[in-house]
Amino acid sequence: MRVDFHRSLPGLALVAALTLGAALPTAASPSPTTPPGTVPVAAQAACVTDPATPKRQFRGMWIASVANIDWPSRTGLTAAAQQAEYRGWLDLAKQRRMNAVVVQVRPAADAFWPSTYEPWSQWLTGTQGGNPGYDPMAFMVAEAHARDLEFHAWFNPYRVATHTDLTKLAASHPARTNPGWAVAYNGQLYYNPGIPAVRAFVQTAMMDAVSRYDIDAVHWDDYFYPYPGSGGGFPDQATYAQYGAGFSTIADWRRNNVNLLVQEMSAKIRAAKPWVKLGVSPFGIWRNAGTDPLGSRTTGLQSYDAIYADTRRWVKQGWIDYIAPQIYWQIGHPAADYAELVRWWSETVNGTTVQLLVGQATYRAGASGQDAAWQDPAELTDHLTLNRAYPRILGDIHFSAKDVRADRIGAVSRLTTDHYRRPALAPAGVGGAAPAAPNLTSAVRGTGGVTLNWQRGTAGSTASYAVYRLPGDGSVDPCDLADARNLLGTARAAGSTGTFTDATAAAGSTYRYLVTALDRLHHESPASNARVVTGTGGTFSVIVDNTTTGGFTAAATWGTSSYLTTRYGTNYRFAEPQAVSDPAWFSATLPAAGSYRVEVWYPADPGYNSATPHLVATANGTVTASVDQRSGGGQWRVLGTYDFAAGTRQVVGVSRWTSTTGYVVADAVRITRL
Repeated sequence: MRVDFHRSLPGLALVAALTLGAALPTAASPSPTTPPGTVPVAAQAACVTDPATPKRQFRGMWIASVANIDWPSRTGLTAAAQQAEYRGWLDLAKQRRMNAVVVQVRPAADAFWPSTYEPWSQWLTGTQGGNPGYDPMAFMVAEAHARDLEFHAWFNPYRVATHTDLTKLAASHPARTNPGWAVAYNGQLYYNPGIPAVRAFVQTAMMDAVSRYDIDAVHWDDYFYPYPGSGGGFPDQATYAQYGAGFSTIADWRRNNVNLLVQEMSAKIRAAKPWVKLGVSPFGIWRNAGTDPLGSRTTGLQSYDAIYADTRRWVKQGWIDYIAPQIYWQIGHPAADYAELVRWWSETVNGTTVQLLVGQATYRAGASGQDAAWQDPAELTDHLTLNRAYPRILGDIHFSAKDVRADRIGAVSRLTTDHYRRPALAPAGVGGAAPAAPNLTSAVRGTGGVTLNWQRGTAGSTASYAVYRLPGDGSVDPCDLADARNLLGTARAAGSTGTFTDATAAAGSTYRYLVTALDRLHHESPASNARVVTGTGGTFSVIVDNTTTGGFTAAATWGTSSYLTTRYGTNYRFAEPQAVSDPAWFSATLPAAGSYRVEVWYPADPGYNSATPHLVATANGTVTASVDQRSGGGQWRVLGTYDFAAGTRQVVGVSRWTSTTGYVVADAVRITRL
């Protein structure tokens, strides 16, 4: 379940047994070279891509406002202080190469915008109904879009207050003017989901924000009917008697009430703004297989039965655009194994148009009181590694912003190094169409880097641009744009022209730049024409062979062979896999700190190892990339793009430590500055 209140208000925590026993969280002249690209993104499926640098990946961060968990950090801040804090969260998201923020704008039947239906949120000024002196929603959306971050407006449909006293609400609060709408339960106030007028009102209150602001998505978390508490069930029996005709059980009636909320809200959003998505982040378990054969192999609380959220139906009916289950347990959890739940959710969305994201328990990593697995810096990054086995998983959302910033035990830094090395475009949605390619009019080197200027394409609706940089001055292979290894960043569209400055361009390197356009749902155009910017000393590139003097070291356990003719140079090295630390290392002298492409050469053989570990000693720590050496040999294969410091050091190692069979081979590496 969402952990916002449960961390800041311990008295409201759920019974541990209901949550699986898990603890709740507290200037060279530019010259055009190639014509505009004509290969659409979909035609690049045959390209060999680097799985560590996916081009399409949702990377989001929850920013919780309830109880001032993330933002604002406390009530009573000036407007300028609130705005400065918010900009800091967006800068953090960009630093971690995220492309979306999910911001709580209606935490408790109140508003972070001047709503005509509900009072200002108390979490802004400390007083419900207190005017903060500016329009936070307008500010938040504009600042997110200025950084080309998606803005997902996070609403809680039914929560009214964290207490049960109606008189503490603002005098104009709808729960006070319609006291029959509110229900006290487990120390809190809720709108009663079974009253049709309530369902209509909460939709109207949320649609007010949809219609007035340029948001990218409506986002709900897991709060529908409240989680079970002490002192009996939710007190809506009289409502069931009044409105429950046709339902044999109160549970089925409650589920139908929530289904209607989802279905009706979806229809209203699509009628008003078809590009605005509806996303839900439910509790991670729908039902257990022991209860329902369609359920997951888990034994925890079932959201279908406990909070009446039939999330599987919402997916199968296509009522929502994305689902981001909160899979807040470690790999191997005895009651709710992360590996089992990503498998189940992947199967659930299969055959639908609903995008699957995963809600990650970033708040657990390194936090005191959490299971031992969460004290391992690898737990969080292992989740995303496992996700790669399920192509239907299109990204992740991290709870919450302050935990991303805290980076306890370096877990977030490691995840960023392993999975967020390059920027990424958000997954393309249903509907819409790619705009026409832009025209890259200039690329000029200056003291601050290389500045690009372009003109919008003549057809289609452009919302943003993607900027690519390729080393050298040759022709452009469409596969160079198939993953994110050459993606520099993105820029929000504004007017008929655009600009971008590449501050990381090395003075001595020659580059090709290209730009693509994307519509509101992230469909990508063909590439623009390329522009070449020459360097003063050419592009740095070095090849290190296993026979390069001073460039290769390996123990006597590594044999030497010249048997396969697809080798690089005169011979290559090989070894049996073993659970020992015995890597063969390639060393190089790198002229400057920066981003480098690493490629490997090996002679392939069907008997070689299918998962040869390659250790890359980056500026941010050692990264492991696996290579299937049974095929694809006799050519340079991209291992990935990495950040390195300047100097002479071991750069790439080939390790023997793998459980798969067959020789591991070390032949040659090529390192090119980008």
